[in-house]
Amino acid sequence: MDEIVVMGQIARDLVLVVDEVPGAGGTAPVRQRREMLGGKGANIAVGLAQLGAPVRLVGVVGDDAVGERLLARAAADGIGTEAVVRRPGCATGLIVDLVADGWRYLEDLPDELLLTESDVSEDVFARAGAVVLQLQQPPEVALRAARAARGRVVLDGAPRRWRDELLAGADVVRADHREAELLSGRKIESADDALRAARAVMAHGPGFVAFAVDDVGNVFTWDDGELVVPLGDVEVVDTTGGGDAFVAALTFALCRGDGPEEAAGLAVKASGDTVTRPGGRPDLHGLTGR
Repeated sequence: MDEIVVMGQIARDLVLVVDEVPGAGGTAPVRQRREMLGGKGANIAVGLAQLGAPVRLVGVVGDDAVGERLLARAAADGIGTEAVVRRPGCATGLIVDLVADGWRYLEDLPDELLLTESDVSEDVFARAGAVVLQLQQPPEVALRAARAARGRVVLDGAPRRWRDELLAGADVVRADHREAELLSGRKIESADDALRAARAVMAHGPGFVAFAVDDVGNVFTWDDGELVVPLGDVEVVDTTGGGDAFVAALTFALCRGDGPEEAAGLAVKASGDTVTRPGGRPDLHGLTGR
């Protein structure tokens, strides 16, 4: 398999599991604490590496000790980090995931941690067999990467600008419920609504679209087919990282030549496994579907 390049967010993840979130002036003991390499881009890259794909990460960390530790962790995970920018004078991003009755995020992700066009080497994307563009990054940077890519282009999310141009350069699009409505310009209240919205997005260029639909599951469309996968019967502990594992597995499966239905099944399986644990870091070792 050719190298897969992932462009996206990198951060230190601090996961705290508590029985309940205290009110103002209150205190609650932490039942479980995990610290790890996180951020949506890093999570996708970790999942791909665990599945056995050669992967390179493009993103930004600070020039601090935390950034250094995260890059060392990524390298230990088998991820190429040569294209990660160390931003002078900037602290590495922090995401606190508070898991109790559901989850809550506290984020310290300043704009300095976003990629700029001058940070991006087009050669990195041109040499890749596939490029995953996590659209929390500025859309003009994602568009430059998409135009430089020669392999498969996977979009994750919905851009604030340049929607039509990005969709025209994409082969695969994945979005959650809110992002799917933004991408399609349609209200989604059922699986049928989602399938129609996905077809509308496909009209702009992509050949494969996957939408997560609240209270329904995942819907998939491709040129000559479609599939609805209902929500699985799993005990959801923390939805953080479920979408990232989904994107990693879907990309991996398509790149190794799986058909649409097989790729969809692996993606749903990876996501379902990830949400049964606190934190966004996946554990997809052995989850190859073969």
